[in-house]
Amino acid sequence: MGLGAKRRKLGRDTGERRALFRDLVSALILHDRIETTDARAKETKKIADGVISTALRGDLQARRQVRRFLTDPRVLRRLFADVVPRYRPGRGGYTRILKTRTRRGDGAEMALVELVK
Repeated sequence: MGLGAKRRKLGRDTGERRALFRDLVSALILHDRIETTDARAKETKKIADGVISTALRGDLQARRQVRRFLTDPRVLRRLFADVVPRYRPGRGGYTRILKTRTRRGDGAEMALVELVK
């Protein structure tokens, strides 16, 4: 669930990168789908799958670990009330990445990250 050494840095220092992924994962949980750059999407998928796997355990320690990363109460409520019941434990593959377009301004490859139903 944490941001380990084998991750993309995306030109940001640790705190800024952590905040970026916290916001992206929060938006993904709230809206079920987000569009972002391909590199961000790949990292967001890894982190979101880890958060959902931890949340699936459902015990108090799992809730505390998830709360340490996702701080918005609305996101936590939606995660434990709506998202976690969709998946059974141990299955994996909670998110998918779909490549969408090339961004017009800077030519960045864009991708859609969505929660699998």
